Amino acid sequence: MILLGIVLLIIGFVTGISILWTIGIVLVLIGAVLWIMGAAGHAVGGRNHYW
Repeated sequence: MILLGIVLLIIGFVTGISILWTIGIVLVLIGAVLWIMGAAGHAVGGRNHYW
């Protein structure tokens, strides 16, 4: 999810399409939160690990 967000950020920045930029930021933030929760030992989506 983080990689997809970064790809969308780059595409949105290069092409100037603001919706891709916005979606990329949201995906990076959600991916980072899920990654942090999984690393802290919380079950994410019914799994002990997020990945």
